[in-house]
Parts: sequence; structure tokens; C-alpha cells
Amino acid sequence: MEFTVKALDAAAMELARQHQAQLAKPPGSLGRLEELSIQLAGITGKVRNRLEKKHLLVFAADNGVVEEGVSSAPQSVTLMQTVNLIHHKTGASVLAKHFGCALTVCDVGVNACVREEAVVNRKIAMGTRNMTKGPAMTRAQAEQAISIGRELARETQADVLGIGEMGIGNTTTSSAVLAVLLDAEVEAVTGRGGGITDEGFRKKKAAIAKAIAVNRPDKDDVVDVLSKVGGFDLAAMCGAFIGAAESHRPVVIDGFISAVAALCACRLCPQTREYLIPSHASFEIGYKLAMEEMGLEPMLLLGMRLGEGSGCPLAFQILDAACAVICNMATFEQANINDDYLEDIRKGDQFTV
Repeated sequence: MEFTVKALDAAAMELARQHQAQLAKPPGSLGRLEELSIQLAGITGKVRNRLEKKHLLVFAADNGVVEEGVSSAPQSVTLMQTVNLIHHKTGASVLAKHFGCALTVCDVGVNACVREEAVVNRKIAMGTRNMTKGPAMTRAQAEQAISIGRELARETQADVLGIGEMGIGNTTTSSAVLAVLLDAEVEAVTGRGGGITDEGFRKKKAAIAKAIAVNRPDKDDVVDVLSKVGGFDLAAMCGAFIGAAESHRPVVIDGFISAVAALCACRLCPQTREYLIPSHASFEIGYKLAMEEMGLEPMLLLGMRLGEGSGCPLAFQILDAACAVICNMATFEQANINDDYLEDIRKGDQFTV
């Protein structure tokens, strides 16, 4: 698979840095907001940005590995919550509606007929196969899922995108994919997901270890990993991150599953990393490892572990704040302040963006 993601606009980023240095504040005093405004300049090629159209993309699919007792919730919940998302009854969709964020839910593999016209139908199959007994999907299906996510992201009219998911059992598949990509022990990347008993947690880790042993995925071939121990939702999310980057738009990572999908995207197309914006620090154990591998840090620490893309509408508000500062804040000259007193600080400041 071939992708084309351009490097960030270095000239625009330098102009943004220079403008930040002229704003009436101590150097670097707005921290992450300054960093974000500079990153946005690199993505769009403009120093001043306004992210008026925000859009959350949620990919829904079922996972055959639930047969192994890895989740406390029945598989039917995937269908129910896919429908509830559209009607703004889930956590992520409530937040999206509250903040005026558009929402698209895409069925790439729900194990049921989704009778909602508002749900985008890109179903590849009725869920993946049980990965403990063989590959979760064919390589062609994995590539199809990546292409679906990529195309949907490219086609969505928005200034910024957020990527979420819905699928019972997908913390299991995400942990399996992460374990392979990082060549890590299963215990180091596997958490309790939505919440399971001690016995369920044991089954979850055993299922991941068995799936990796049975399928022997190639850690240097992301598509192979996704096809053998991943899910349709995870692969589509991977494609969506790349599609957003290809269309020169910032794209927000939600929690653990979204982070693993983003890591897959970075392995397939390394330049994608520059377009990624993390939202919150997931409670899941593997999240930190995925973020460290990408060299990224979350903006929010809220103890969240819901998924669905719930962190994205919150992160959009932080991005709005970053835009507001660089667009509207007065410079020293406009504020009639002589900034000579900052020269020594600027020379020795360690926090300048």
C-alpha cells in the first residue's frame, strides 16, 4: 500500500514561533497551547487557524475472539451502542453533541444487520474470526479496512478529525497488535478494558498469547499483524489517521485503541505522526507504551477508559484555545508594553517553544 503524506510546512511553523514570541506574555508561558498552534501552522501552512468544522469518526466492528470469554459484555452490545451513538445516547456522542461536533459512525464489521440509515455501511464481514484459531481476517480484508478508513477520512469535510471505535473485544485485539509491534510481553500491554473479573482477565491474556503463537505475525509488516490478530475497526482507524494526514488536517487520538491504530498508521506511513494530536491519557496499561513509541504525550489526565472517541470532543476545545491565543492575543507593541525586560529571560529560557 502506498501513501503520500507531506512534511509539515517548516516556514509556517517558524512564522508561528516568531509570532508567539511577540505576544504579550513571558516566553513559553502558555506551554502546550503554543506548541499546538505551531503544529497547526505546519499542518495547514497558515499561522492563524480556526477549526470551525470538527468531526468525530467512529468505526464499529465485532471481534471473533470474544468466544474466549475475554469481555464482560455480550457481543450484542456492539450493535446496540453503534445505534445509540447515532442517537447521541453514548458518552462520546453526548460530548460531541454538547460541543457541536459532527459525528459519523461507520460499520466495518458489526456481527449483525445495522438497520440505521445514518450508520455508514462499509461492512467487510460479520465480524472477524476467532484469532486464537487462525488469522482474524485475510490480508485483503485488512487492506480493505485500511482503505475504507483512509477514504472516509479524506472525504469528510472538516478542519479537524477525531478517531474512535465501537466493538466488544477490541481492547484484546489492540493489546495483541501492540504486543507484536513492540515485541513486548502480553502482561505489559494488556489491561482490563471495560472491566472484567480476575478469571476473565486471565482468559484475555491467555487468548492474546495463544493468538500470537498460532498466527506468528510479522512485527515488521503492519498489515500482516492487523490481519492476524487485529480487528476491522482497528485497521479502519489506522487508515483514517493516514487519510487525515494525506489531506493536511490535524487528527486527534482518543484512548488506548485509537493510540494503537495511530501507531499502526505511523509504522505504515511515518510522516503521519506529525499530524497526530493526543487527547487524554487512557487508563489502559498499554496506552503509555504506545504513546512513548510515537514520542507523543496526552494533553488531559481524566482517568477515562470509555473509548468511542470520547476524548476527541474535549481535545477539540483545547485546539480551539490554541487557535484563539495566536489569533487574538495582543503583541507587546499592540499592548504598548516595552519587552526589553525579557531579553535575559529569552536568552536563558528553557521552556521556549
